[in-house]
Amino acid sequence: MFSSVAPLARLNPFHAPQLQLLQDGVRKRPDPAEPPSPRRSLAAAAVAEEDYSCAYGSGRFFLLCGLGGIISCGTTHTALVPLDLVKCRIQVDPQKYKSIFNGFSVTVKEDGFRGLAKGWAPTFFGYSMQGLCKFGFYEVFKVLYGNLLGEENAYLWRTSLYLAASASAEFFADIALAPMEAAKVRIQTQPGYANTLRQAAPKMFAEEGVWAFYKGVVPLWMRQIPYTMMKFACFERTVEALYKYVVPKPRSECSKPEQLVVTFIAGYIAGVFCAIVSHPADSVVSVLNKEKGSSASQVLVRLGFRGVWKGLFARIIMIGTLTALQWFIYDSVKVYFRLPRPPPPEMPESLKKKLALTE
Repeated sequence: MFSSVAPLARLNPFHAPQLQLLQDGVRKRPDPAEPPSPRRSLAAAAVAEEDYSCAYGSGRFFLLCGLGGIISCGTTHTALVPLDLVKCRIQVDPQKYKSIFNGFSVTVKEDGFRGLAKGWAPTFFGYSMQGLCKFGFYEVFKVLYGNLLGEENAYLWRTSLYLAASASAEFFADIALAPMEAAKVRIQTQPGYANTLRQAAPKMFAEEGVWAFYKGVVPLWMRQIPYTMMKFACFERTVEALYKYVVPKPRSECSKPEQLVVTFIAGYIAGVFCAIVSHPADSVVSVLNKEKGSSASQVLVRLGFRGVWKGLFARIIMIGTLTALQWFIYDSVKVYFRLPRPPPPEMPESLKKKLALTE
């Protein structure tokens, strides 16, 4: 099977929005005497293999990518609710919750083991919606911006392309997440405020109106947009580096389980960097959603430099695991639905000629 995918691997649709494909699907050295080959779209180039269930860049492709985002983000964030709860409590009350293990101990002592699951409902619904927008829109913007740049620039500026596409997607994803994130933090960090989403949401609306659900959206952008830019750009470039320098055979010759292992490793590496760049804003969001009448700048000044880094170790463990699992699940969904999964980008032939890299 994978021998038949080899031509597709060389004709990566991501870095070549305008690809030249000969009728037999095999690339030949260009002959000046031959007329130019007809061009095909990015979506058509990506699905040269009939094994795929849909065309790359089609509406079905984007919808199933969004479904993959729902499954990957909703399930992983919900599974890590106990760790997230302790992390949030360390951020808002470091005197009481001094470390991860102490935080777990105090929480279990006060609320029992059921207390570790506080906030699971807003976490599940909020991050499912965020995953839909994050992964679905990322694929949309990656195709859109790649086609706007053109074949050669999309390859040369691929890191900037990943950053721009992920930032654009996360902007909308955070609008979907903000209401549930606000309710989750209230439930987890304010003892006695509410135990469930059904209790928290009406109470928040009665106290502050709609603003209660969106007052944290700006610091959420400050936290999530850098996080997502690192998550996608670092992941994409790490996958590229792993196949180039670590994996002993081309991606086209790797089995799907082997490719998913590479996905998991690249996801974990990306997750560590994600946690570091987004942690200060995460601390501000946690405190802001707990308190009434405070602004992001006031919270930032009060916490100070050392305060915004409280709980970083817990967040690295959580986000590293989270990001690795999300990419693994997302890629597995693509495999399950037989979606096009473009290989790491290669330099276009036209650019090789310009750089005198071809014979």
